[in-house]
Amino acid sequence: MKIKYSLLGLLVIVLVLSLTSFAAERLTAYVSMDEEVARSLINAFEKETKIRVDWVRLSTGEAVARIEAEKNNPQASLFLGGVGLNHIEAKNKGLTTPYVSPNAKDVPAQFKDKDHYWCGLYAGPLCFVYNLERLKELNLPAPKSWADLTKPIYKGHVQMASPQTSGTSYNVITTMIYVFNRDEDLAFNYLKELNKNINQYTKSGSAPGRAAAIGETPIALGYSHDQVKLIDQGYPLEIAFPSEGTGYEVASMSLVKGGPQLKTAQKLYDWVLSEKAGKILASYYLAVFADVPLKKGVKPLSEVKVVDQDDVWGGANKERLIDRWQNEVYGK
Repeated sequence: MKIKYSLLGLLVIVLVLSLTSFAAERLTAYVSMDEEVARSLINAFEKETKIRVDWVRLSTGEAVARIEAEKNNPQASLFLGGVGLNHIEAKNKGLTTPYVSPNAKDVPAQFKDKDHYWCGLYAGPLCFVYNLERLKELNLPAPKSWADLTKPIYKGHVQMASPQTSGTSYNVITTMIYVFNRDEDLAFNYLKELNKNINQYTKSGSAPGRAAAIGETPIALGYSHDQVKLIDQGYPLEIAFPSEGTGYEVASMSLVKGGPQLKTAQKLYDWVLSEKAGKILASYYLAVFADVPLKKGVKPLSEVKVVDQDDVWGGANKERLIDRWQNEVYGK
């Protein structure tokens, strides 16, 4: 009888240890990538590592807001994807924690935080995308510059995301400030003129491109990789990079300060910077920093005229500039 009880006790201990081990290999992430891309990436990680990832897809603005709301009781351990400006904002608000990944050594210095709070995954320039069939129907020329977009002929024909929820469109605000040589008044005067031509401000930065693809809007603003994908799918779209120069995103990731599964989250962080993950990201038309082949039509930053972008400044001034946009542009 004693032997039976001993065996039973041993089985209980083994079961408890197994469950504890299983529970430890699980993490929660807030993800600001395209949902299809995130699913492919995370599924591959789970298959390889047997670590379960519970993830919630949020726009970058929503992700930072949720992490901030939960800062006294963090629910997620990793903030994956989304415009780097929002990761800088999260760092400045004390919401993230530094981590030196061994796989970050190949990421260029300008695309990762010097204090190791965030690391870039890929870079993508802002562009115009237009539906050729809709432009023909409306007898409109294709816009080639930021100045073109404010012309009266485009009234009601341009779509972009809201800077309040989308890092993509906050990047439009900062880009205009750089285009006007840091003269914020001139930049906001431009944004007021652009506002007259906007037919809708969407929640996510990729939504305008999809609307252009199906003809709901003739012209949209977004990152080029989202549009290259749609073109490859057969939609009658064409891309233009504004002649004055354009801004760009550095999609990044950060560890959440006080996150409940930080050690496990570090494993996903490292894996996302691996060559295997780089190939998955590149297959979705992203100009990744990993040394892997890029899809046809993908433009690395070296092939595009870009503005002299200062992401640290952009991150530090985000709240102020969005408030100004709300009061002076959208609110009017």
